[in-house]
Amino acid sequence: MAIHSTRRPRARVLATAAVAVASVLALSACAGSGDPAPSGSGDAAADFGEISVQYSWIKNEEFAGEFYAYENGYYDEAGFSNVIGISGPDTGVAKLLSGTVQVALSDAASIGAAIAEQDAPLKIIGATFQKNPFTILSLADGADITTPQDLVGKTIGVQDSNASVFQALLNANGIDPADVTVVPVDFDPTPLMNGDVDGFMAYLTNEALTVELAGYEITNLSYADNGVPYVAETFSVTDQYLAENKDLLKAFLTAEIKGWTDVFQNSTDDSVELIEKYYNAAAEESADGLEAVFGALDPVKTGMGLEAEKLLISTPETEANGLFTISDELKQQTVDSLAAAGWEVSVDDLFDTTIIDEIYAEDAELKNYLP
Repeated sequence: MAIHSTRRPRARVLATAAVAVASVLALSACAGSGDPAPSGSGDAAADFGEISVQYSWIKNEEFAGEFYAYENGYYDEAGFSNVIGISGPDTGVAKLLSGTVQVALSDAASIGAAIAEQDAPLKIIGATFQKNPFTILSLADGADITTPQDLVGKTIGVQDSNASVFQALLNANGIDPADVTVVPVDFDPTPLMNGDVDGFMAYLTNEALTVELAGYEITNLSYADNGVPYVAETFSVTDQYLAENKDLLKAFLTAEIKGWTDVFQNSTDDSVELIEKYYNAAAEESADGLEAVFGALDPVKTGMGLEAEKLLISTPETEANGLFTISDELKQQTVDSLAAAGWEVSVDDLFDTTIIDEIYAEDAELKNYLP
């Protein structure tokens, strides 16, 4: 069975040029670039027209909830004539600031770095992943890194774009960087399987599965459970767009809640079939896009990835408060984790969850996403 590597440069430090376009904000729901996904006109009283949403990665299982929102008409019901989902990889920061897209599915590290380093006027208004998916991956019959202190004396493969987040793991656990040997790697975990490194910075939803499917018994040292908890796959917008389009964003997030509820209430096999449909459509529409480059999805790995994602999305807090909500404690943990990586922001700088809280205050039934 062919295993396709599908990794992105997440948690990267944003380029200064990405924020240089902030002076040309054009946030009147202008159309973004990219191929539109299917969406009808709907019969909703509201008419929000067309919006563009930047995805952080290719159209795979990470966006299963969005695919259900298309497939079951939730965007239509919300009053959108079209929701253009744009394949990544892309943090969405530059496109948000230029007005090319209205919403970006990004992450706290990318948004926080832009705010801390360039005073970017951005906010996180909700988060799909309550736990970030970073891990230090090791082989159970190799280094078997089960605690942060096990990193001492080890050789760890870290991608350049993830160096700051790895530093945060060391800082949060009081580990002197001099006690760990870091070697640069890309996103292919072969160096770990070949024994060239003791540990490998990876995603629980991707490289960890690649190595497991290759027949290795693995050990994960999750960042979220070892001192670096922060939200990911965040719904991010500009301050101005948030101020001027609250009803639109409320309708959009409601459709998203319904879509991700379907992920939890449908079988994994049904969801994988839907994911393949949208992935294949994206590959056909953009012959030079990464969907086409990676080739056919591996349905086994896609299903495993979706199940791994559910563990990052659903927590006791979301069960109590609803999907995409971010507790005050998790907000503070997120900014503390960013500070450990060198990005100083406050909770108010980074978050405004007023809309998602209003949605559940008005319709508590939406909290019931579990089957």
